[in-house]
Amino acid sequence: MTSIVVFCGSSEGNDPEILNAASRLGEVFAERNITLVYGGAKIGVMGTVADGALRAGGKVIGVIPDFLKTKEVFHPGLTELIITRNMHQRKLKMHELTDGIITLPGGFGTLEELFEMVTWAQLGLHQYPIGLLNTNGFYDDLLNMLKKMVACGFLKQDNYDMLLVDDSITGLLAKMTNYRPLHLLNGIRRNQV
Repeated sequence: MTSIVVFCGSSEGNDPEILNAASRLGEVFAERNITLVYGGAKIGVMGTVADGALRAGGKVIGVIPDFLKTKEVFHPGLTELIITRNMHQRKLKMHELTDGIITLPGGFGTLEELFEMVTWAQLGLHQYPIGLLNTNGFYDDLLNMLKKMVACGFLKQDNYDMLLVDDSITGLLAKMTNYRPLHLLNGIRRNQV
């Protein structure tokens, strides 16, 4: 993977370990020459992951819609800032620039971005690895809900398995590197050989 989009909150939250993990993720990207693609803000978890990558000499591309440019206070120190007309174009541009996806803690917007990317993968629109960095068990309740969806017949197990989860950065990146995507073959999902 040469570039990974990171979805995360524009707020800092109240768990310092989440901010520490975000900063470290940015540093690891820089160390591994992975370009960080993210939402372009200098605030919250978003700004923290970007700052971590930039401090370590990494490449950071921010993608932000014009109407959020001032509201979210765009990051002035990025390698590149791309301004889109709307949120939909933002996600499309991020999708074009990446070959992997990681979600850190955040709110509604973070979940919406994650689930759109997982849905696109389920529909065969991309085959990128999708990672969830579960710092301090932040996503435990969400994962339990997804397991309930499988148990109740609303989500197939192979689609659930597309979401790679780990509580460590190195563990998650290893899972993403070793990910073998599913693809549609004659309408049946099979592991890619």
